[in-house]
Amino acid sequence: MIPVRGYEGAKVAVLGLGRSGLSAARALRAGGAEPVCWDDNPEARARAEGEGFTCADPSRSGGFDGIAALIVSPGIPHLYPAPNPVVAAALAAGVPVDNDIGLFFRSLATADWDRIETLPRVVAVTGSNGKSTTAALIDHILQEAGRPVQLAGNIGRGVLDLDPPGEGAVVVLELSSYQTDLARSLTPDVAVFTNLSPDHLDRHGGLGGYFAAKRRLFAEGGPDRAVIGVDEVEGRFLAGQLSEGPGDDRVIRVSSGQKLTGPGWQVFARKGFLSETRKGKQMASIDLRGIAGLPGAHNHQNACAAYAACRALGVAPRVIEAALHSYPGLPHRSQVIAEVGGITYVNDSKATNVDSAAKALGAFKRIRWICGGLEKEGGLGALKGMTGAVAKAYVIGREAAGFAMQLDVEAEVCTTMAAAVERAMAEAEPGDTVLLAPAAASFDQYDNFEQRGEDFTAEVAKRLD
Repeated sequence: MIPVRGYEGAKVAVLGLGRSGLSAARALRAGGAEPVCWDDNPEARARAEGEGFTCADPSRSGGFDGIAALIVSPGIPHLYPAPNPVVAAALAAGVPVDNDIGLFFRSLATADWDRIETLPRVVAVTGSNGKSTTAALIDHILQEAGRPVQLAGNIGRGVLDLDPPGEGAVVVLELSSYQTDLARSLTPDVAVFTNLSPDHLDRHGGLGGYFAAKRRLFAEGGPDRAVIGVDEVEGRFLAGQLSEGPGDDRVIRVSSGQKLTGPGWQVFARKGFLSETRKGKQMASIDLRGIAGLPGAHNHQNACAAYAACRALGVAPRVIEAALHSYPGLPHRSQVIAEVGGITYVNDSKATNVDSAAKALGAFKRIRWICGGLEKEGGLGALKGMTGAVAKAYVIGREAAGFAMQLDVEAEVCTTMAAAVERAMAEAEPGDTVLLAPAAASFDQYDNFEQRGEDFTAEVAKRLD
C-alpha cells in the first residue's frame, strides 16, 4: 500500500466504495487521515463499516463542515451530464475534489527516495483504444528486461494498493478519461497517448471535453517524454503543442500505417514492420507479422507505442523484440481462445465502441461477426465501409433488431450469446474467424465486458467439447 500524504489528522470524504474507493480509504487511514465514507449502495457501506470506516452522507446539511477534501471514484459523474449530489455539495462548500490517481501522484515520492540511486519512474497510458494492451505490453517488456515493474490503474491493481516502488522500479498506469479529468496531480515521467475516437461523450460534454480530459496527462507539469499517436488530428495537435521544434526528441511520434519522417524521434509500423528513426536515421526494425499476441494494424500501433515508451526508459531494441514475441495477449482483447478445424475463435469483448470494433474487423480475412449490446452515443455509422471481411453478422442484445438494421452486411438477429455462437459455428467454414467484437457496451445483458467475453468463451468451449 502507498499511504496518502498531506492529510494527516484531517477528515477526508470518500465517495464510492468499490475497488478504488475502498483502496483510497485504506491508504488515507494508513497516512494518518480520518476517512468519512459514503456510497448509495447499503451493501457497499456495510463492507466499509466492517473494515472500521465511518459512513455518513456528506451531501446532508453541514456534511462538509471540517472536511478537507472529497475523493471520488471514477464511475461517479463530477461535471457532465450533471455532478453527483455529493460532488455538487462539495463544490458548493469549496471543498477540493480529487481521486485516487491524484492521491497516488502526491504521495509516491517520500524521504526514502533520497537514498535511492536510480529513482522509480511512472509510465502513464491513456487514449480511446489500445491503452490496456499498450500498458500490459509495456509491463511485459519491462518484466522480460529484468526491471522491477508494477501494473495498475484501469488494469491490474488499484494505484494505492501498489507496493512503494524502490531502486530502479517502474510503475505502469493505464488511465481512463474519467481518471485524468479529475486528478489534481498528474506527473508521470513518460506519458503515452494512443489515439482518440468518440467515446464517453456524455461524461465530458462532447468530443472537445473528452480530448481535454486526455490532454491533462501532458499538461500538469509535463512528462519528461511524451509518446503520441499521430494518426488522428488530435494527436498531431498534441504533439505540436508539446514540441519546441521538429527535432525535439522529448516527443516520440507514433503511427500505424504512415511513414513518419523528419529530424525528431519516430516509431511507426508499415506493412507489418516496425521502424524506429531518430535524427533522420533508422535505429531499429522489427517484423511484427508473426507475433500471435498482436494481430492486426491496431495492435501494431500498440506495439509501436509500447516500444517507444520502453525505449524512453532505456530498454534495447533487441530486448523489446524478444519480449514482443513472448507477449500472450490480454483476455477479452483480440484473444484467440481456440483454433479447431481451420476455424479461429477470437474474443474481443473489450471492443465496446465502434472504432475498436472496426479495428478488430480489419485484423482478420473472413469473419463470422458476433456483435451488439447497449449502443453508444453516435450510432454505428462509422462502421460503414469497414465490414468488407465480414461474411455475416450475428447480433445479440436486447435491441438486436434495431442494431442489425444499421449494419451494411447480412445480419441475423440472435439476441442471446448462446444463439449467436451456435449459428456462427454452424455456418463457419475452414479459414473463417468467429469474432466477438460487440461495438457496444455490455450492460443490457451483462455486468461488464469481462462477463460477456467469458460467456462467449464458455459457449464456444461447450460446442467444441
